[in-house]
Amino acid sequence: MKAVFFDRDNTLIIDSHYMHDVKDLKFYPETFSVLATLRDRGYKFFIISNQSGIGRGYFKQQQLDVFHHAMEQQFEQHNIFFEEIAYCPHAPIDQCDCRKPSPKILLELIQRYGVDKENAYMVGDRDTDYQCGINAGIKAIKIHDGFELPNLLDLIN
Repeated sequence: MKAVFFDRDNTLIIDSHYMHDVKDLKFYPETFSVLATLRDRGYKFFIISNQSGIGRGYFKQQQLDVFHHAMEQQFEQHNIFFEEIAYCPHAPIDQCDCRKPSPKILLELIQRYGVDKENAYMVGDRDTDYQCGINAGIKAIKIHDGFELPNLLDLIN
């Protein structure tokens, strides 16, 4: 399986800080078209995100589930599907082993879904996203924000 693992905030959707309310869900202009092209190239998609707002008490897991459901519905309207949305709910002070740049969640998904590491990419806007991909032994691409998503089409064949 060829796969692209995406960070969520400031990569696929516009970040308004601790995203959990559906009213704040906004996509970058090229998000759907870029993912549709990658889908047509045979890639499967995953989201891996640090969601410390849960651990910090800013919002509940149920609120995040509603947000993710609304987000997935928007993607599905464009025939784009995610195999899984995985996230670390812990605050940084918890020093867990699943928060990016730890590759734990990424490696679990690679194994569970039989992803070919030679054809796998981690894409995100932060050094922790990039380092997570490197730590997992896959190609990593750091973008400034989702406005740079079209550049992926030259980097991911």
